[in-house]
Amino acid sequence: MAASPSDDAVRNGAPSTSSVIDFLSLCQSLKTTKRTGWSRKGVKNPESIADHMYRMGLMALIAPDVPGFDRNKCIKLAIVHDIAEAIVGDITPIDGVSKKEKTYLEKTALDHMCKVLGGGSAATEITKLWMEYESNFSLEAKFVKDLDKVEMILQALEYEDEQGKNLEEFFRSIAGKFQTETGKAWASEIVSRRKNPFPITDRPDNM
Repeated sequence: MAASPSDDAVRNGAPSTSSVIDFLSLCQSLKTTKRTGWSRKGVKNPESIADHMYRMGLMALIAPDVPGFDRNKCIKLAIVHDIAEAIVGDITPIDGVSKKEKTYLEKTALDHMCKVLGGGSAATEITKLWMEYESNFSLEAKFVKDLDKVEMILQALEYEDEQGKNLEEFFRSIAGKFQTETGKAWASEIVSRRKNPFPITDRPDNM
């Protein structure tokens, strides 16, 4: 009797079918949990965590080519970077949670999610990607960190235009924090489209 695809997957270190569905069901809350900052500002129908990560993935997909730049890794980093929020939620700087505690909470959640996935190569890759993003060491991590900010201010611009909100604090929170040329350029274009823009300055690396 021929082995089924699921049997082959298990032998190759891939998660079982049951583990995959359990993991994906756990990730479902990423689609329903609203981003905290927008909710606090009274934005109507604010985006979810998954909405934010999806557009970051698109940004990575259409980013300019740069020698030594791994586009596929950037797409994966965008998908994974907030994945632990499926359990811990969207913790913001004004929640009174230290960076150290936030990292601990998210890493603990990530470990649980990878355990649900059944360990193996997929879980290992997710963990490595998340750690790379958190370390902010590689060019890809720096770029996706920039995309996190770019997507936020693009969403802020859209909410300002659509709902008449003043979301200045979100723009000011990222000023001077871009690490790549592309991130800086995209952010500057977004800011230039505001009714009352202010300049964004930084010291970018190549990208």
